[in-house]
Amino acid sequence: MNSLLIREAMQTVLRGGRLEEKEALKLINLPLDEAPDLVAAAHRVRLAYKGKTVRLCAIVNAKSGRCGEDCAFCAQSSHYRTAAAVYPLLPAEEILSRARQAASDGACGFGIVTSGVRIRRGDEWQELLRAVRLISLDGRPEPHASLGLLTPEQAQELRAAGATTYHHNLETAPSFFPSICTTHPISEDFATIRAAKGAGLAVCCGGILGLGETPAQRVELALTLRELEVDSVPLNFLNPIPGTPLENRPLLPAWEAIKAVAVFRLLLPDKDIRLCGGKERTLRQLLPLALLAGANGLMTGNYLTTSGRQPELDRELVADLGFELDS
Repeated sequence: MNSLLIREAMQTVLRGGRLEEKEALKLINLPLDEAPDLVAAAHRVRLAYKGKTVRLCAIVNAKSGRCGEDCAFCAQSSHYRTAAAVYPLLPAEEILSRARQAASDGACGFGIVTSGVRIRRGDEWQELLRAVRLISLDGRPEPHASLGLLTPEQAQELRAAGATTYHHNLETAPSFFPSICTTHPISEDFATIRAAKGAGLAVCCGGILGLGETPAQRVELALTLRELEVDSVPLNFLNPIPGTPLENRPLLPAWEAIKAVAVFRLLLPDKDIRLCGGKERTLRQLLPLALLAGANGLMTGNYLTTSGRQPELDRELVADLGFELDS
């Protein structure tokens, strides 16, 4: 019965149709012994829509700590005592140097990430625009930005400076968001995404799996992203940080994470789906399966406050699976 469900879902998507919530809920709740069939179906959809190319991206923590938000997972929140580094905005030249290193590691996109609710106009904002211009002049990697909440005017200025993509995660499903963050409503995140899209920026928007959400809320997040028509979906996996409210939350089981990746692919067949923070700790030896389950991108190198994989390991993984790096 479930084999038929998986096959029909795959065929619907391959014909250009859309899966609805009811079908997605059945898929994400499949028993473990049927998960490999779900992986195979998502892989076929990925090949049909995205081919064999894998795109690497990288980030720099350009301003760290003292964030006024109370996101329950975050090491940089001023509400919690953690070991995260605290420092002001890096100079534009240092950000450029990090971007050049990312390019040499194979990254096509490079995200400038800052802590805090937003960056207001002023010296910091001008320095960030200068960094974007410098990276843009190099031609590679593409300059991306993740600077918190954004006004339409700021989005236009980023685009004019040469940014191609704005990254702004929802973090989790709207119904679960108040359990993770109380310092701003998710409607402000929706407004930022619309501002970025209105300025002609591509939008990279996803979340973190394993925060305590239900499988149904993972589906809800995917459907919300589909409604918002984002371009790229980064999937992070909770890496519990000592000192945060989620420090004792158990990791999401690897197969549950892989099923979620597959369902995201089936619900968002034409979007880039990237494996990002926490993938090494949650997926462990099953990391290659997540690429076979529909992901077509990897964040390489280190994350904001935690270490990631060495870029050469990611390049080796892509080659060993018979995929090709996006150049």
